[in-house]
Amino acid sequence: MIPLNEIKTFLKEYSGPPLRLMEVCGTHTAQISRCGIPGMLSSAIQLISGPGCPVCVTVTDYIDRLIRLSLQPDTVVVTFGDMLRVTGTDQSLNDAKAQGGQVRMVYSPLDTLNLARQNPDKTFVFAAVGFETTTPVYAMLLKEALRMDIRNLRLLTSLKTMPGVIEWIAQKQGGIDGFIAPGHVSVVTGSRLFEPLAEKLKLPFAVAGFQGEEILTAIYALVKMRGRGKVLNLYPSAVTREGNLEAQEAAAEFFTPCDSAWRGIGVIPGSGMRLKEKYAAFDAGSEGLDSDHVHNPLCRCAQVLTGAIRPCDCPLFGRVCTPASQQGACMVSSEGSCYHYYINRRKN
Repeated sequence: MIPLNEIKTFLKEYSGPPLRLMEVCGTHTAQISRCGIPGMLSSAIQLISGPGCPVCVTVTDYIDRLIRLSLQPDTVVVTFGDMLRVTGTDQSLNDAKAQGGQVRMVYSPLDTLNLARQNPDKTFVFAAVGFETTTPVYAMLLKEALRMDIRNLRLLTSLKTMPGVIEWIAQKQGGIDGFIAPGHVSVVTGSRLFEPLAEKLKLPFAVAGFQGEEILTAIYALVKMRGRGKVLNLYPSAVTREGNLEAQEAAAEFFTPCDSAWRGIGVIPGSGMRLKEKYAAFDAGSEGLDSDHVHNPLCRCAQVLTGAIRPCDCPLFGRVCTPASQQGACMVSSEGSCYHYYINRRKN
């Protein structure tokens, strides 16, 4: 184990080829900003935030569908707090709620079971967004609904998987020299998820935990591995190569891969998960939600999500767009890179 002081000294004094490293996890983005990690690095090492915020990568078509559902008689949309404030084509779920739409915020998808059981005359639609981390939770929700014979529960899905979007960024956007692999996703999928990508792209991946020291160690590893298509698991306390097989099996029981639309990118083949035909009765109309709309034409969320620009390079950042007056999803979500650049006063 290399002493932390040596890692810090190496990263601060690094004078090799310029490197652009992307973290693909909203929690990593938050910790990098909170810990002031960019200031601990040589100017030759640039950290870039990727599409690791599930709310941020959800297209406006999906938000619009939720709004329409909330305004239907006897239909209640259930969601996490961040989704309430994201603007669709014209308005947000909060706006719809002010107009009489039925919207409930919960802290766990499983809370929907009690709501549905206590109100059998209403249909409860959960906004099922997320990555490989949360898909097994939605599988558990449906499994419990079947066990309890709850039939007035639905999912509107916008579930994403990481490999497709990482490959898209590396090949279409380019200029990435390594990836800090998402720790939460890796707990479920295992580090092996990134092995085919590392080999194909000839880029290193470092699976990292969420402490500042763990992230610095991952950056150090990526610098040392530059140019090599290798996956290094630096989070062995929670991540194995195989991952959580039980969670993988639960997700596979209810969901199947599909093409999926990403905000600012478009449709990426095979990058999403949808309900299997066997469970289509639980679907609230998730198919065909592919269109996106920029609420403010000056918003640069699309470029921020793909690492083309930093949040502070957006002309709205910190001026028109703040956590109190969000113009784009990246400032709305507590996992959004714009949000964390702003609250941590990160400029470089």
